Amino acid sequence: MLQVHSIETLGTHEGPGIRLVIFLQGCNFRCLYCHNPDTQTGKGGNQMQSEDILLLLNKQKPYFKNKGGLTVSGGEPLLQRQELIDLFTKAQNNGFNTTLDTNGSILDEDTKMLLEVTDLVLLDVKHIDPIWHQKVTGAGNINVLKFAEYLLKIKKPMWLRYVLVPNLTNQEEFLYKWAQHFTKYTNIQRVEILPFHTYGFYKYKELGIKNPLENTKVPTKKEVQQAYDIFKKYFNEVYIR
Repeated sequence: MLQVHSIETLGTHEGPGIRLVIFLQGCNFRCLYCHNPDTQTGKGGNQMQSEDILLLLNKQKPYFKNKGGLTVSGGEPLLQRQELIDLFTKAQNNGFNTTLDTNGSILDEDTKMLLEVTDLVLLDVKHIDPIWHQKVTGAGNINVLKFAEYLLKIKKPMWLRYVLVPNLTNQEEFLYKWAQHFTKYTNIQRVEILPFHTYGFYKYKELGIKNPLENTKVPTKKEVQQAYDIFKKYFNEVYIR
């Protein structure tokens, strides 16, 4: 059984084409800019079986055409990787594209089995500097970079993502280092810049918890353009989401 936080039908941002997006409950990071703090704990949401999700996929199938499919996000989906192996296997067997949206912090035999039935990985590398990564997420980035290396090794198609947050992840020096680190990864199909937003601020109030970035403004057009220009020097396909 999967612990599901929420479901988005007809999603257009979490992979190619039209997607059924399943957001799972539970996360092992504590990102300062998290816009879904209600997914962080393993509690809450609803339990769903793979068959329940397959029914939803089949209902949405007419919209997928040749590109769409299933995306599982979070929270952090790798916390439920054993259950996802079953879901992704059944989804692929029924002809659906499978996409995993992850922070890449867990790489074990179960994760490797899951990747065998995953068509595309959306990997969010929060920061290239280990100290800053710790500040931003509460965890180091060694495992994340090892995960990325494994994706390269097995030639798994990947969309690389970067959340741009003023005073946290927009330092020019580290934008260059991030791009330089990944520029030779031949499995990267595209790079996406995700500008920080405040849409999830209301959730902190509802949960009665402090929002660490309550006084942080969204990045300016100039800041977003700077990141785009830097990444464009190293990658052919760069998009601002």
